Amino acid sequence: MSLAAFSVYVVVVNLVPLLAERGMTTSAAAVALGLGGVGQVLGRLGCARLAARTSVRVRTLVVLLVGAAVTAALGVVPGPAPLLVAGSVLAGVTRGIFTLVQATAITDRWGATHYGRLNGLLTAPVMLTAAIAPWAGSALAERLGGYPAVFVVLGAIGVLAAALSTAGVPDLHGLSRSGTRRPGPGRAWVA
Repeated sequence: MSLAAFSVYVVVVNLVPLLAERGMTTSAAAVALGLGGVGQVLGRLGCARLAARTSVRVRTLVVLLVGAAVTAALGVVPGPAPLLVAGSVLAGVTRGIFTLVQATAITDRWGATHYGRLNGLLTAPVMLTAAIAPWAGSALAERLGGYPAVFVVLGAIGVLAAALSTAGVPDLHGLSRSGTRRPGPGRAWVA
């Protein structure tokens, strides 16, 4: 989740400079970013339908892969402006769903028992990545020669996050809802 959040937050903060490098005015780029916010709302509205049709593992994987693909596409596609705006909206849709995937990560995997402690363990590194995202995006742009390369790298980070997410959903066979092992033959309860 931290790698995915890093990619998501760097994209949000650095979309305007990317679009400006693509020839859009900063005003038009800001409107595109705002339309990405509309996309977030649309993503959140559609998330229940996605959740009803997919497992936690599949939903997380799909959202992270689509987000990675859209991010990389924004780095590769030079224009025209309407296509870049559509990319911004689609990035917003995936960002909106990602927010809900992150918000339900604990209960979807281990239930509500110990929610506060587990959510703190998940959220701390995610918030750290969100905090360094503005600096990281501009530092990467300086080292890589511009924002298009940054978005391609962020797409690759998103793919890595998606791959790692497949290992992040425990097999609940033999686990209680709190995530502790159920006693089996020769096994005692473990807290």
